[in-house]
Parts: sequence; structure tokens; C-alpha cells
Amino acid sequence: MPDSAADAKPSSAETTSLPLAGLRVLDLTLARAGPTCVRHLADWGADIIRVEPPRSTDGLGGPRDGFDSVNLHRNKRSIALDLKHPDGHAAFLKLAATADVLVENMRVQVKHRLKIAYEDLKDLNPRLVYASISGFGQTGPYAKRGGVDQIAQGMGGLMSITGEPGRGPMRVGIPIDDLTAGNLLALGVMMKLYDRERTGRGGYVHTSLLESQVFMLDFQASRYLMDGEVAGQAGNDHPVNIPMGVFPTADKPINIAASSPKLWEAFCRAAGREDWMRVPEWQTAAGRSKDRARVNAAISEVTRTKPSEWWIATLEEAGIPCGPVNDIAEVFADPQVRHLEMAMPIRHRRRGDTRVVASPLNVEGLETGVYRDVPDLGEHGEEILAEAGLSAAEIEGLKAKGALGGE
Repeated sequence: MPDSAADAKPSSAETTSLPLAGLRVLDLTLARAGPTCVRHLADWGADIIRVEPPRSTDGLGGPRDGFDSVNLHRNKRSIALDLKHPDGHAAFLKLAATADVLVENMRVQVKHRLKIAYEDLKDLNPRLVYASISGFGQTGPYAKRGGVDQIAQGMGGLMSITGEPGRGPMRVGIPIDDLTAGNLLALGVMMKLYDRERTGRGGYVHTSLLESQVFMLDFQASRYLMDGEVAGQAGNDHPVNIPMGVFPTADKPINIAASSPKLWEAFCRAAGREDWMRVPEWQTAAGRSKDRARVNAAISEVTRTKPSEWWIATLEEAGIPCGPVNDIAEVFADPQVRHLEMAMPIRHRRRGDTRVVASPLNVEGLETGVYRDVPDLGEHGEEILAEAGLSAAEIEGLKAKGALGGE
């Protein structure tokens, strides 16, 4: 694993070898869902032009040098344009005319009011892939509502199945709807870009926090749709597979997954409790599920007699999936996480040597990295407009009118 930012790859000169090199993306995203989508494109070589309001102080969602911004908004350039100003809007259209992708997660009515919706741009640039994330969908009774992650977690059913039984609804500890919507939109963008190779035309790709959350219900959703079962909270236990959950040891809890017939027998032997295989109620998965409380109590009584490392070694040797319950510091100290280089070293212009979360995607023969810091507000505005064909005089005119800002 690289030990310092000096070892980070690739440099800005090396991004031409990345698979998305040459792709120009206009980034009008806020908060987390949209930026999550753009981060995938940025990490793999796309030229990201972040379009921000000219008087924004923390338009990236938090301090520009804060841990969240540095991790989420790397590998971008910034232009500060007033899209409400006629000249600022006209300059934006110049950028949109030659862009490959535009990503936004504004409220539905806002982009229409600013005249930067797909309908406003599709004839200007028929090859443009226009990508949107909303709270609840681009149409329908909730389309104009603002949506945030926790609201979608609640409306999409996730909070009703998270947490311990009887304790009331519980949010997941990460913004899972924001992240899922961003990840799915990045997939949608790449699908549409591939389709553009065939048709020569771009198009509109969109998802929402609510759609993404319902999709992520996965088997809990099909369990209801096909069998009519409304899942409830199961705490740290798997909803249907027993035993699969968190169990105490002499020092710290561990996860154990031994629900199949083969794994259950292997677990009983590894735990020194072959007598469990002869308990009539526990001889089938359905029986163990029905008697969940007694099964878990019996296992806990045994597992708490030895430390976690002993159990993990013993169960791994028996072929039983298991693992520690780590805090965040322990995650990044884990030898496998270190081997996977998930803490990526970078050199930030003001923070100095630090680390961010690496891309989880592995492409043979290619290596991504951080080749641009989070940009200062409007840092690249003049060069971006010059690339779009504006003269120095036109650029100065935009600045004089307040349509172009920057630090």
C-alpha cells in the first residue's frame, strides 16, 4: 500500500490513459447523491466542469477543505456562473453545446425555471447525455417535493426493517439512498453513452432517492410482492436465515453466518456442541428460524467463552463465514483493507499529505487516483470559457457584469 501522497497515481499527465479521458461533464450537483455519480466519472478520467453560483461560499456542501468535500469533489475544475443572468446563461449554453454529459440533482422545478432542463438543451446538443437525480421522480404527485436521504429511507421502507424489534424505526448509519442513487445514475450514464455509440444521440437518464431505495429493498420487497409478507425489524439477525448475526465473545462481538444445513453441522462441530444437531426443532432451517431466540441464546453462551480471534480462526478453518465487528479505525487497520488500498494517499494544497476513500472499481491495467484538488470557487472559469470559444474581452465582460465569479 502506498505510504504517502507522493505515491498516489495517476498524475494529471497520466489521466489520458484512463477509460473516460476525453469525456466532458458539466457538474451541477449539490449535496451527496449527484456528486457520488460524478465522482465515478471524475476518478476514471472525465473532464469535470463544476458549475457553481458566483457568490457561493461553500457550494460543494461544506467547507471546501473539509473532509467531506475533499473526498467527494476531487478531480474537478470549477467555473462560477450566474445562471439567472442572461449573459451567464448564454455562457452556460456555450458549455452545454459541446458537453458529453450533464449531471444535476436540483428540485425538478428549479432546472425548468433556470431554463437548463433537458428540454432546453436537447436540440442545442443532441449528443448530450442529461442525467438527473430527484427526491421522488421527475413526474408524479411528489415530483416537486425536496427529498433528502433520511426522508427516502423512511418513505422507502428501510427504517421499518432496520434496528431491533420493538425499538421503533432506525436510520442506517450512512446516507445509503444518496449513495445508491448516485451509483445507479453513474451506471445509467455509462449505459446511455454506450447507446450513443450506436445511435449517435444522447438522451435523458434519471433516477430518484425513492426509486433507488425501493430497488434496494431487494428480497424484502419481493418477499412482500410475491408472498405478501411484510418484513419487520430483526436487529442484527438475518431476517430469514438462522443462525446469521452478531454473537458475543470474551472480548468483542463477531458476525457468524452458518444457516445452511452443511454450515450448521460444521458450526456445531466447531463449537463442540454436536448435540445441537440432535435437537428436533433445530434440524431444519425452518425449525431454527421458529426457535430463533433459543438458538441464539445457546450459541451466545458458548461463543462468549473464547476471544474473538480464537473464534474467527476456528470458524474459518471449518469453512464457516465469520468476521469481526469493526469500528471505522479498525476497518482501515484491517490487513485486507490495507491490501486493497482503500485509503488512497493524496497531497492537498492546503491540508498537505492526507488520505481519501479510493474507488472500489478495479480495471485491469489501469489505475485511478486524485490528480486535482477540490477546486477553489471559479478557479478555472477563464480557461473553461476560453476553451468554449469566448474571447478575453467577452470573459472580462462577464466578470464586469457579475455573471462570472471566482476567488
